[in-house]
Amino acid sequence: MLSTIALRGASIVGGESLAGAGDTFYGFDPATGGRLDPEYHCASLDDLNRAAALAEEAFTTYGKLPGREKARSLRAIAAGIEAIVPELVERAHRETALPEARLKGESARTINQLRLFAQVVEEGSWVNARIDPAQPARTPLPRSDIRSMMRPLGPVAVFGASNFPLAFSVAGGDTAAAFAAGNPVLVKAHHAHPGTSEMVGQAIARAVKECGLPSGVFALLFGPGSQIGTALVDHPNVKAVGFTGSLAGGKALMERAAARPEPIPCFMEMSSVNPVFVLPEALRTRGAQIAGGLFGSFTLGVGQFCTKPGLVFLPRNADADALVAELKTQVEKAAVSPMLTEGIAKSYSSGVAARQAHGAVETLARAGVSDGAGSSCAVPVVMQIEGRDLLRDPKLAGEVFGPSTLVIRYENRDELMALARSLEGQLTATLHGTEADLAAFAGLVTVLERKAGRLIVNGFPTGVEVCHAMVHGGPYPATSDSRATSVGTYSIYRFVRPVCYQDFPQPALPDELKDENPLGIWRLVDGNWTREAVPAHS
Repeated sequence: MLSTIALRGASIVGGESLAGAGDTFYGFDPATGGRLDPEYHCASLDDLNRAAALAEEAFTTYGKLPGREKARSLRAIAAGIEAIVPELVERAHRETALPEARLKGESARTINQLRLFAQVVEEGSWVNARIDPAQPARTPLPRSDIRSMMRPLGPVAVFGASNFPLAFSVAGGDTAAAFAAGNPVLVKAHHAHPGTSEMVGQAIARAVKECGLPSGVFALLFGPGSQIGTALVDHPNVKAVGFTGSLAGGKALMERAAARPEPIPCFMEMSSVNPVFVLPEALRTRGAQIAGGLFGSFTLGVGQFCTKPGLVFLPRNADADALVAELKTQVEKAAVSPMLTEGIAKSYSSGVAARQAHGAVETLARAGVSDGAGSSCAVPVVMQIEGRDLLRDPKLAGEVFGPSTLVIRYENRDELMALARSLEGQLTATLHGTEADLAAFAGLVTVLERKAGRLIVNGFPTGVEVCHAMVHGGPYPATSDSRATSVGTYSIYRFVRPVCYQDFPQPALPDELKDENPLGIWRLVDGNWTREAVPAHS
């Protein structure tokens, strides 16, 4: 199916597509290497400045918008994307080589998370309203009337990710959370899927207009990270940053955000190897099953998931040997598939080659390469190292983005604990074990609680549920701030700050903090959660 949506190859500022004037580039089909029309024009710094000025102006209105109105706009965006899913999936497939079934699922996730945030802001209790009424008769000193709630920060810069052209891109989780909190959004589109980004950008711009919102609530900007990306982070109107990408890119933006005259918060999701620990009883009773699940997880999407299991910890025994043999068999039969871009494929090949060049690393198996494999294709590989060698050179545990994993063989429990303690921060850590295993290795769980944002038992880390309890974050370098998440409704708190109102008259208070509780939300009144009105006080 060919798309009937008119792609203009242009950034969107003030609700309108910009006339092309800057440097140009094209999207590419990684499966064929073919160029994809149309030609895309990079935004200029003047375009960015105008977008930031409009966003700041829009914030004065959008930041005060009632929850039901924000919910209406989020649902309008979701409906707009839902209406173009067939064409969106077709274009995203051509730009990324990701399977259409995967992209349909990602479309549904993008749409559903917008609607989930709409429910959250419409209900309204997320603002964490707290009320401590005045106590004028308290001795030895009276207490003032003190109330607080979460308020939005201001315009947020969002960077689209390469590996999720929809769910972590123009209308992805960062954008949905920022909008829900009451912040205008300036999206730096990823160059790997410009057509997909523009389609979604057009849908958002239409929804903004239909809902009567200020045009500056949303902007989509094309251009290189070295120019548009850094200028966004530097701009004084931008008050927060959301980013998903490489460690090098995230660190560079973190440093710029911190070096501003007014430093700003940034949530960077950057690097994770998502260790898997297979404990003795689970290894003995279902090693082959675990091997199959592990293979499916680290090769899923050509290994291009931030939650790909990149390290597997196994004891040095016969049960582990059998698991490794099964894993080798599956890798040798694996298909070779294109990655998102030729550059990502080259980086993967370089990372594998660097690991293989280390004398302590053994290559256990690699998939065969057909004659027709293009330059964007990646070869699945499984390697192995002794635990003691990894402890000597922990850099070998770094992320290799793509379809490979590293098996670590340890001699005893003490060595396993030392390996776990040596790990950097992670998005996830997985344990395969029986109840007896988990009881026997309770100390390992305690270590991993400090290393990862999500602990998984008897599953695999790929696949992140969008829900209220999800945590998709972790200690550095997994993310820049382990107190936050980029998936699930709790992610809204990245883009807000608490504001306290002391001795305000009732008419001047936000509705969330008024005595009568006109919104009917949950509030912490004198230390007790309630939906009741604040009792009359003298």
